[in-house]
Amino acid sequence: MDFNAMIGNVRRAMSLDRSFYQQVANDERYSQEALMVVIVASVLTGLGSFLGQLIGSNFVGALIALVLGVVLAVVGYYIWAYVVQWVGAKFFNGQATAPQLLRTLGYAYGPTALAIFSFIPCFGGLIALVGGIWSLVCGFFAVRETHRLSDGQTIMTVVIGWVVVMVITVLVTIVVGTVFGISAMGMNAVFGR
Repeated sequence: MDFNAMIGNVRRAMSLDRSFYQQVANDERYSQEALMVVIVASVLTGLGSFLGQLIGSNFVGALIALVLGVVLAVVGYYIWAYVVQWVGAKFFNGQATAPQLLRTLGYAYGPTALAIFSFIPCFGGLIALVGGIWSLVCGFFAVRETHRLSDGQTIMTVVIGWVVVMVITVLVTIVVGTVFGISAMGMNAVFGR
């Protein structure tokens, strides 16, 4: 895989190049690269969380944030693509297949890599937020071009998919936080910390 070509493709996706999204949707050769974009962006996001927790002197929390962040981002990518495919096809007669949306939405994840700066006090969270919003805008273009929907239909499709992913992410985070929170309390009681 050519890393420089991948960076060029992410730039095209981030610049909202309609022809790029159409090209990716119709060419299976982009599948592996799109997944690699998601993984790299997820690792960078996880590193931002890891560094933020380390600054707070919480190594266990930092490690959990890193692993959980990467796993949730990759799982969220698949969930978002399949939900968007189903909503677009079921309610708006969208024409995209799940593999097409996996490819186009994979590139739309590129801006989330800005979350690597989330550990920076004051501005890090804002930078990560900008990356998340930019990724959502890229997702809008990916879905619109792939499903061939109107702007209103695309907004509804993307938002529904995004809400489903956020609800699942929050639930998983609560469950993991509860399990590890109780576990940490137990370890503190055992070791007297």
